[in-house]
Amino acid sequence: MKNIQSVFSAAVCGLVVAFTAAASAQDIKQGVATVVRVQGPASYTLESGPNPKWIPLVAGKVLMAGSSIRTGPDATVDMVLGKNIQMPQAHPSPDRIAPAADAAVRGLVAYTPAAEQNTVRMTGETTLKIDKLTISDTGVDTVSDTELDLQKGRIFANVKKLSAASQYLIKIPSGIAGVRGTFFGIDASGWCAVLRHQVDLALFGSDGKVVTHTVGEGNQFDPGTGQTTPLPQSLLNFLGQVSSAINTTYLSVVSFASPLSNCYISPKNGHHKGGGNSGNGGGNQP
Repeated sequence: MKNIQSVFSAAVCGLVVAFTAAASAQDIKQGVATVVRVQGPASYTLESGPNPKWIPLVAGKVLMAGSSIRTGPDATVDMVLGKNIQMPQAHPSPDRIAPAADAAVRGLVAYTPAAEQNTVRMTGETTLKIDKLTISDTGVDTVSDTELDLQKGRIFANVKKLSAASQYLIKIPSGIAGVRGTFFGIDASGWCAVLRHQVDLALFGSDGKVVTHTVGEGNQFDPGTGQTTPLPQSLLNFLGQVSSAINTTYLSVVSFASPLSNCYISPKNGHHKGGGNSGNGGGNQP
């Protein structure tokens, strides 16, 4: 295992060669991860090192490459990766104020991301770092370069169909996964399940050598056995539900209600008067 770093680098290079071509540096722009749903305890940090400062995460937060996100038990965080998307949560204040469409929903309305957006769902007790997130518009196509570091836990991701020069890589402690136009789930342990298309895994074996696995549509890879097997119907149904869920985010809508009573101060005598817009002693006075 002493040559693990060089072997890992070789695996990365092999996948990059397979997935990407170099884009012109002058066309490259930094992408962002827009947090569109947070349920349960979650936080983020922009620092590295042994004791980074973690800040509570809320929907609407826009994160750049270098950010790390972690979730608590039973928490969920959904993100849209790519360009800075235009939606109410991306603004510091709502661009409209209105009551919820249905009071029973408690201020939630549906929003469906554009088909070309990449989405990621973090499950509970997961730590994920955004290593790289760039976009290059060549004039003919859009080239994206996404590298995520799944340090702990499990994520589900929906990746749009990538151009030939684009890459989408997920590092895990035991190797790396290369993705192209896929919906899948992957665990830091190396477990991987694919609902659509395929995921290529390059994992370290017990002898330190890199072993590659292709997990095709409707299959899962078990790192414990090293085998790829068909997804059971129950897991297929679950993945379908997750796929639908992470492509529908929910926006909070702010509602205001007039108070039933107001307090006014008379400029003549300084006494307080309770009531609405009328009353003795200058209820309507400024």
